[in-house]
Amino acid sequence: MIVEVCANSLESALNAQKASADRIELCSELAVGGVTPSFGLLQLIKQHISIPVNVLIRPRSGDFTYSDLEFEIMKRDIALCAELGFNGIVSGVLLNDFTLDFERTKELIGLSRPMQFTFHRAFDWVRSPMATLRQLEELEVDTILSSGQQNSSVQGMDLLSELHKNAKGAVVMPGGGIRDTNVLGFKEKGFGAVHLSGIEFHKTLEGTPVVPMSSPSFLRDDEIAISNLITLQEVVRIVKEN
Repeated sequence: MIVEVCANSLESALNAQKASADRIELCSELAVGGVTPSFGLLQLIKQHISIPVNVLIRPRSGDFTYSDLEFEIMKRDIALCAELGFNGIVSGVLLNDFTLDFERTKELIGLSRPMQFTFHRAFDWVRSPMATLRQLEELEVDTILSSGQQNSSVQGMDLLSELHKNAKGAVVMPGGGIRDTNVLGFKEKGFGAVHLSGIEFHKTLEGTPVVPMSSPSFLRDDEIAISNLITLQEVVRIVKEN
C-alpha cells in the first residue's frame, strides 16, 4: 500500500521522508484545503527530498471553477513543476454546476505528462461520482483523491469502496481523516494507497497576539474574494485630488 503524505512545508516533507512514506503531495495552507506552494519551497524540496513529490496546482482557496487568468496561472505552474522535475501534479477543474470540466482538466493532464496526474478532492463535490470516475478514466488520470464525499474517509467508506471496485485504471486513494487508529481498515478493504497529513500543532509564541491575522470571514466555498474596481478607483480618486 502506498502511503502519501500531504506536506504543507519543508519540515513536514522531511518528516514524511524520515517516516519512509512512499510519496508526498506538496501544498501550502492546509486550512483552506491547500494551494500551490511557492517557488522557494519547490526549489528547497528538490534539494532535500528524494522520494517522489506530487505538487498541488490550485491558485486559490474556495471553489474549483477558475477564470481564464487563474487557469493560465495553473498552466504556468505546471510548466514550472515539469522544469524542476517533479513526479506528478495534483489538480482538477469543475464547472459551476458541480460537474467535471472535462476540457480544462484534459488540458491540464496533457500539460502534465509524462508526470503523474492526481485528480484532487474536487471529486468530493461532483454530483455523479460514478459517471465522473468514468470520465476521469477516459482522461487516463493516475489517481483520484477522495473522502467518499463525506467529511472523512471513514464516513465515506461505502462510496470509496464502490469507486475502488469499479475503477479500471485509476487508483482510488482515500484521503481525509486518516490516521494510525483507522488506516488498517483501508488496507483490509483492498485500497492501494492512502493520503494523510499527520498534522500536529506546535506552539510558537508565548502569548496570543492582540490583533488576529486570520480572517475566518474570508473562508467561503461558494464565493471568492476579488478587489472591487469601483472601490479602488474611488479611494485613488479621493487621495489624488488636489
